Amino acid sequence: MSRIGRAPVVFDKALQVSVTPKNEVVVKGPKKSIVVAMRPTIKAKIEGNEIVFSRTDETKQSKALHGLYRALVQNAVLGLTKGFTKTLELVGVGYRASVKGKTLEMTLGFSHPIAFPIPEGIEVTVEKQTTINITGADRGLVGQVAAKVRGFRPPEPFLGKGVKYSNEVIRRKAGKAAGK
Repeated sequence: MSRIGRAPVVFDKALQVSVTPKNEVVVKGPKKSIVVAMRPTIKAKIEGNEIVFSRTDETKQSKALHGLYRALVQNAVLGLTKGFTKTLELVGVGYRASVKGKTLEMTLGFSHPIAFPIPEGIEVTVEKQTTINITGADRGLVGQVAAKVRGFRPPEPFLGKGVKYSNEVIRRKAGKAAGK
């Protein structure tokens, strides 16, 4: 049996959790709701303030999906109670960012500034012009937006310039070896 899928998801009274007849788990918070659609082989049941997952058959795919759907619902519960944050750092001379309305504007050493429209459900703040905080309730969307912003100028291994995650370690390469 799946070790992750066996563990129940515990939620507090501030959230409203329901299972629809279409086999979807709906988690509603004070501001937002997240829907996790599941395949028919996995069933969810609410017992008090816990969500328990079970599977209808013992195929390899069902065992894998058992833990997956439990993790997706756990992320929805955590996202609506605490939220998820990714922090990016801009390293390089003249690299800076600012938020103007619903767009993130960045100067990353190109001949033009980059304007990135902020998706719905994501909040972006900029500290000190070189630190970008991406916050939201949907863990997948927060990670995807952070990866997209990092993709505009990934860090390069020689000088370390570019957009990097705050906890990312860049393996540095030695430059040209001095001549003879």
